[in-house]
Amino acid sequence: MAVGDVVPAVVTGTTATEIQARAGRLDVRVPKAGFDWTGKTTAGALVSRGDLVQVLIEQVDAPDHTAVARLDQEPELQGGVVALDNRTGRILAMVGGFDFDRSKFNRAIQASRQLGSTFKLVVFTAAIDRGYTPASTLLDAPVSFPGAPGSPVYAPLNYDREFQGPISLRRALEQSRNVPTVRLMNALGPKQVIQYAQKLGITSPIPPYLSSALGAGEATLLEITNAFSLFPNQGVRMTPYQIIRVTDREGNALEENRPVATEAIRADTAFVMTTLLRGVVQRGTAARAATLDWPLGGKTGTTDNFTDAWFVGFDPDITVGVWVGFDTKRAIGQGQSGAVAALPIWIDVMTHWVERQRKAGKGVPDFPAPGNIVFATNETGLKDAFIAGTEPGAEIR
Repeated sequence: MAVGDVVPAVVTGTTATEIQARAGRLDVRVPKAGFDWTGKTTAGALVSRGDLVQVLIEQVDAPDHTAVARLDQEPELQGGVVALDNRTGRILAMVGGFDFDRSKFNRAIQASRQLGSTFKLVVFTAAIDRGYTPASTLLDAPVSFPGAPGSPVYAPLNYDREFQGPISLRRALEQSRNVPTVRLMNALGPKQVIQYAQKLGITSPIPPYLSSALGAGEATLLEITNAFSLFPNQGVRMTPYQIIRVTDREGNALEENRPVATEAIRADTAFVMTTLLRGVVQRGTAARAATLDWPLGGKTGTTDNFTDAWFVGFDPDITVGVWVGFDTKRAIGQGQSGAVAALPIWIDVMTHWVERQRKAGKGVPDFPAPGNIVFATNETGLKDAFIAGTEPGAEIR
């Protein structure tokens, strides 16, 4: 048994501040700091002599056959992670669940889950592509829409159950405001917005209803991650692939995958959306990621009753998507939003990526702006990106 192993142990006794256990030949101590996460104030309130527990070994004294450990348990909660190369579509990393030995089901590519607010990416892309700008005014005020015959009216609410009145399109996305997003989808037309989902590479069927604006539709983690990856790639969507080459024992290629590109949206639309998604990290629901001090953009996602938590984000080179939830649809826990449950995992993954880039001395990358992008001051005094001819004060032709 070595440091980092999770092993079964039999409780041999307790004190007020310590669990004593036996794991093979090791006498194991679990100090209070090792079981504080359970919420129990004393060891006796948590376990009794003879109980079988799992412990994570933190220190081992081999000659004395003693160890210090933390109380551990296998989670029921699952998750998935996908990392894509923006320019080629190559899958750089994939995690399909907590433990492959326990479950061969790959939640990164096989689980279709409600998208939550990550789908707002599609709504706002359709808006920018059809003439809206980051400075466009949206209304964050109570609204209701007629339902199907025999169904109640649809009255969307914001996460905080409050309304802010007229707000900019940028602020609506950065703060993930639900009501302005549904109003925007209604103005654009649900069917037209769903067409943009298909352009972005979401092949799962999304119903053309207003509720889809808030992620009522389902897709896989790979699909939504691939959709995000085209924005730092100037609107070009790359088909994801896992295997580069398969050869026989003589080295002859039996299968080979090469990058396959599709021009999904205009480069200027993609760049404006990139600046909007960077704002989510700099000032919005994903502001915790700003501590990485790196060019990043992305979007949180949370479904009703906290059943699914998402964060999908990118830098100029890679896009990483994270999903957290139970296999059977039930609440993760009160307040377990995308920013709480998924974003910390994403930050951990990106921290390693950023450190690797810095150690390699590659310098800080940037998102190149197309030639028809102009920068103008928005209502808050910040520089914002506009497609030429749509900036404030531009002459309308």
